[in-house]
Amino acid sequence: MPYTAMQSLFDALVPPGLQSYWKGHFVNRPTKEAINRHLQFGSQVPTLLSMMHLYPIDGAAARVGRQQTAFSYREAQYSMAICGIDPDPANAELITKWTRDYWTGLEPYSLGGAYVNFLMGDEGVGRVQATYRDNYERLVEIKTKYDPDNFLACNQNIQPRSF
Repeated sequence: MPYTAMQSLFDALVPPGLQSYWKGHFVNRPTKEAINRHLQFGSQVPTLLSMMHLYPIDGAAARVGRQQTAFSYREAQYSMAICGIDPDPANAELITKWTRDYWTGLEPYSLGGAYVNFLMGDEGVGRVQATYRDNYERLVEIKTKYDPDNFLACNQNIQPRSF
């Protein structure tokens, strides 16, 4: 599949302008307990567009070591995204609460981090550190060298040492 085709798979389902709140986990094969949690939250989907999906992590992602790139969870079997989505701004609190509660309910079954694109900007430094694990300090060194004034400071920011 061409890269541009893959990147546009959700465009029709999730068009621009929707309210959304996302959180993620890296996970391995779901346990019975985790499946029961999925069933619990899946039966409480707050809006028709809200969802959870799993992306397999295999193939090329598992062929290099953890320190060879910033991506540290090469042993994970899946990247999970929990997405509260709705067109009505009045439902923003509803979809955010469901997403956070679902995420918290699955946290005991997670590996501790998440795919960086599934982090919200309000998750804090600790969550960014958990996502990069043992690569975080190396990324801080790179950020300190190339962006000491933290000009590129949006979303899941890695702050330089001097900041």
